Amino acid sequence: MEHIVTTQHNTGMKFTSDIDNFSILMDSSENGLPGGPSPKKLMLASLAGCTGIDVVSILTKMQVSYSEFNITTIARLTTEHPKIYDNIKIIYKVKVDEINHQKFKRAVDLSIEKYCGVMAMYRHFAKIETEIVFL
Repeated sequence: MEHIVTTQHNTGMKFTSDIDNFSILMDSSENGLPGGPSPKKLMLASLAGCTGIDVVSILTKMQVSYSEFNITTIARLTTEHPKIYDNIKIIYKVKVDEINHQKFKRAVDLSIEKYCGVMAMYRHFAKIETEIVFL
């Protein structure tokens, strides 16, 4: 299976990527007010989206209800070029009944260890730490 993304230069440092039927604007924060998120920050959004989709899918199969589910990613960039993320913390925050805390933890573990392909790619260049906060 191939994934194809077409990216076009707009003006300045702005680019638009066409992904399936969606367009995503990217820009550099180095030129003042950015017209969109930076490509590196979009990588963090992809990581959160990948693991989040896994967790929701697993919880649905487990028939576990939850609310207020969000994921925060915090990443440290190296100082030398090319600047890459070398350390990432993923914080899962969820409101779920206490009786289902272990099931939620299991869903996160399955995403981290088995299903999230974006996380598997990140592991090649960054240390990943995770935390679960029950609201």
